[in-house]
Amino acid sequence: MEYESSSLRELVKGIPITHVYVAVLVFVTIWFYNFLEFHFIHDVVFTLFRGSPISLTFNPASEIYHGVVANCRLLHSRYMATPWLASPHVQTTFLNFHGRAPAVEYTRQIFHASDGGTFALDWLKSSDVLGDSTYEDDHTPIVIVIPGLTSDSSAAYIKHLAFSTAKRGWDVVVCNHRGLGGMSVTSDCFYNAGWTKDTRDVINYLHHEHPNAPLFAVGTSIGANILVKYLGEDGEDLPIAGAVAICSPWDLLIGSRFICRRTVQKFYDRALTVGLQEYAQLHQTVYSRLADWDGIVKSRTIRDFDNYATRLVGKFETVDTYYRHCSSAQYVTKVAIPLLCISSLDDPVCTWEAIPWDECRANKNIVLAVTRHGGHLAFFEGLTGSSLWWVRAANEFLGVLHSSPFMHTQKKNPPHSGLESFVDQGPYVNVANGMVAAISNDPLSSDVVEDPSERPKVNDDDIVMPDAEEHAPSGASRQLSNNRELKTLGLTSIVKWLNQLFSHNRRSTWMLSYIAIMSTLPLLGVALHFLFKKRFNKAVLTKTLKW
Repeated sequence: MEYESSSLRELVKGIPITHVYVAVLVFVTIWFYNFLEFHFIHDVVFTLFRGSPISLTFNPASEIYHGVVANCRLLHSRYMATPWLASPHVQTTFLNFHGRAPAVEYTRQIFHASDGGTFALDWLKSSDVLGDSTYEDDHTPIVIVIPGLTSDSSAAYIKHLAFSTAKRGWDVVVCNHRGLGGMSVTSDCFYNAGWTKDTRDVINYLHHEHPNAPLFAVGTSIGANILVKYLGEDGEDLPIAGAVAICSPWDLLIGSRFICRRTVQKFYDRALTVGLQEYAQLHQTVYSRLADWDGIVKSRTIRDFDNYATRLVGKFETVDTYYRHCSSAQYVTKVAIPLLCISSLDDPVCTWEAIPWDECRANKNIVLAVTRHGGHLAFFEGLTGSSLWWVRAANEFLGVLHSSPFMHTQKKNPPHSGLESFVDQGPYVNVANGMVAAISNDPLSSDVVEDPSERPKVNDDDIVMPDAEEHAPSGASRQLSNNRELKTLGLTSIVKWLNQLFSHNRRSTWMLSYIAIMSTLPLLGVALHFLFKKRFNKAVLTKTLKW
């Protein structure tokens, strides 16, 4: 044994030190390559630097797809990341620390909210970029930009979007969040991931001031969540012609679980928390009065900050309540205007697990474009990485939409929209595929889809009424006729409801019936025991005496 150990030591000593360094370097490189999720080798070997195709999710009957997106070249091509930025983490980090943003000079407008709050609207007009005001008129389209968490008009990706859009001849206005962009908080109100009031007020104001200008909206990250939630809340009753949502978190509860799952995600969690704490530090006076300042200072995660600050200011019971209430995924089916959503599968901040694929496919107004790579709000392209792919794709979509007949025009929402949810509003139970939900309060509602082959045929002749109707006077005959119609209608409704209950899922229904019968057997036995107890005792006593 000692001989083997000494031989092994001699063998190790015989390895040149340079070989050890090379082995360590190779190991570290492989670990670093996988840890940062580089895809350079994949781009070289499998795609030959052609990039990956864009995955489009849409409703087959969507006019927005066939009339607008079908004419967008970028959405039907491939996205190839900048080779030296072939990592979602490198792309995202480079965007935040440098980003190669173009030089822009905004014109600031102070917006006064109804609650006393103030925030900044930063304008970049096409004349500021093109240097020619001949293209400016009342019909120049306006793009409203909603930044992400702790971002304002100075962010690199916002400058990329504003400059590119203004260069096309459109005007851009960045709606900064409260307390950002160098503005003070002048009311007891802060923005959060579901705060749509400021967006709604600004859009209504711009529509009033520029009634002839088409309005478009672009939301990024948390701003995309706010935008989609606003679109779902207002339905058709909004003056937006079209919108684009970039890298939306969609479901904040899923995002909260994701961002603390792996080591690399925890870096983003900590970085964003520091940004939120710096934001709170700027407005310490208000936060100290409305929230838990000691908890804010000690926060180490976004969830901690939301617990000690956002939840208390927004008056939510728990952090999860805040996340559920403010998530935009639940509003996707209610969006009634043309909406393009762009996300990346390797987004290190907003996970693809939260993307509402089925909801986007069900809504004819939405087209979801998902890339294989791109990071969070980055999507750098070209050898120099001087442009962002999503900026060009968003502008192309809005440009094609503007020249098409599919731009949205404001309409008043119907009093009873078909998009309303009837869950928890009706006393009836609909059992289907193991799911139990409330159905419409109206048993005659035509919104329930039935199988015609299993629908019972109930005719008026099947209902037997008293013979008194034939001998009644004319006035009473009319009354009895009305009563007959009501009874027929009620019986038809009952039969229809029972048929719905049994036709959706017979196995589940009979299982419920079996459980109900088995649960009542003990009660039936007790009742029979007390009912026949006295009679049984008398019979036994009689037989005993006879014996």
